[in-house]
Parts: sequence; C-alpha cells; structure tokens
Amino acid sequence: MDKVPKLSLYFYNKALNICLKKGLEVDFIDLLLNIAVTLDSLGKQKDAIKTYKKVLEINPHEARAYYGLAIIYDDRKDFDKAIEMYKKAIEKNPDYAKAYFFLANSCDEGGRKEEAAEYYKKAAELEPYHFWAYNNLAAVYEEMGKYDKALIAIRRGLELEPDHFKALFNAGVIMNRLGYTQKAIAYYNTSIEKNPRYPYSYLNLSLIYMEENDIEKAIEVISNGIRYNADASFLYYNRACFYVHTGELNLALTDLITATDLSSELEEFMKTDNEIDPLREMELYKKRFAYV
Repeated sequence: MDKVPKLSLYFYNKALNICLKKGLEVDFIDLLLNIAVTLDSLGKQKDAIKTYKKVLEINPHEARAYYGLAIIYDDRKDFDKAIEMYKKAIEKNPDYAKAYFFLANSCDEGGRKEEAAEYYKKAAELEPYHFWAYNNLAAVYEEMGKYDKALIAIRRGLELEPDHFKALFNAGVIMNRLGYTQKAIAYYNTSIEKNPRYPYSYLNLSLIYMEENDIEKAIEVISNGIRYNADASFLYYNRACFYVHTGELNLALTDLITATDLSSELEEFMKTDNEIDPLREMELYKKRFAYV
C-alpha cells in the first residue's frame, strides 16, 4: 500500500536535488508541498510539518501550507491548533472552500457549534453543490436545537443526493425532533433501504416504536438491525431493555451479555441503569456480573 507514496517521495526529492544542482528553474513551492503531502500520507508528520514550514519561509502567504498543517493537527485531534491554521489559510485565501469545510469540522469536534455552523454555511456558499456541507450543517443545527434551520439544510442536501443514507437518517432525526413522527419513520426506513449496515437508523427507529408503546415492532426493527450489524453492541443492549419490558428476561440477559462482551463501556454504563434491574437477581447475571 505504501509503495506508491514512497516512490512519489523518491522522485520528488530526486527532482528537487537535480534542479538545485543544475540551477534549473523549478516551482519550489509546488514541489515542497507535494513532498509534504506525501510525507503526511506515509505517517511522517514531523517531517511533513517541517516541510510545510519551509514553504512558509519561502512564501509566508501560501495558504496551502497552512491548510496542510491544519490537516495534520486535525488528525492529531489538536483542534485548537488546527482551527488556528485553517483560519490562517482562509486569511490568505478567502475563497478556500475546503479550508472552511474542515475548519467547520474542527469547530464541531471541538464543541464550538456556533462557529461550526457559520463555517459550514460559508463552505456551502462557496461550493453550492457541496453535499457534505449541507448535511453536516443540518446535523450541527439539530444538535443546537435549531430544528427549522436544520430542516432547510438537510432538504438542500437531499436535493443534491436524494438517496444518501446519512442525509435520510439526519432527516429522520430532524423530523422526529419537530414532532413529525410518521415522516421520521419514513426517512429512517428509506435510510435503512439505502444502507442496511448503518446501525443507528435501526436504533432510532426502534426507539420511536418504544415511545409509541409498540414494543413488538421495536424488537422486530432492532433485531433486523442486528442481522445486518452483528457487532453493534448498543443494538443488543437496547434489545435487552426491550425484552425486559416484555418480561422475556432470559432473552434480555443473553443480549446484555453479548452487548457487554462487545463493549466494556456498556458494562460500566449498566451499573447505574435502572432499566435492567429485573435482571440483577438472576443466577446467570450474578455469575457473569458478580462485581456489578
């Protein structure tokens, strides 16, 4: 897998050395940027950072170098530093759509939702056919409780890609937040049709049926989700809770054990989950979770 970028790096460096030795004209900026990108793709981030900084020594106004640095800091989850670099890239190139988009993503990951929405909007303005800008903008608005704005954004996203499972899923979330339960159900079902291996669609759909006290339907939906997503621990856990409500405690405990085998975090969560209290007196529960 690494042969192509390693080969690219070899030829970039060879070209650079030949040009330096022979005094040939060369676009050092582009060459160094290509070397930096290749170093980053090879996991040599420290060398990539040095190379980007070398570019900035030659030209302090090179937006692509700031963008490259931002990508590296983003990958390291150093969102404050990434945001700083993205903003410098935009300062040098105000029409840098990719920088706005990934700046928005860093703000979102860093919990700065208002800023994230602002920059996703700007990315969409610069690239009106940017599906992910609208989709992510809708998700941020939904998290902020701005459901009307979220609905406008997700509808624009669905105009661009009407069959994309993630946009359909997000539309389901928004519709449910707005109280349009049947529309939410329809969107979740369509999302499942487009991608049956996205477990969250089953989870959200099953929870709607639970809220409507249709436990059998909730179990049917989540069981279908498990058939396609056998490693989704939270689907087993929620089905265990559903089985508790129907009094099928043996089935519930089986699912609970599977869920916790798949996720140690759920084993921690279950300690304070009152919903599974009926299982705690079962002998198998005591053997399996003696310390819980």
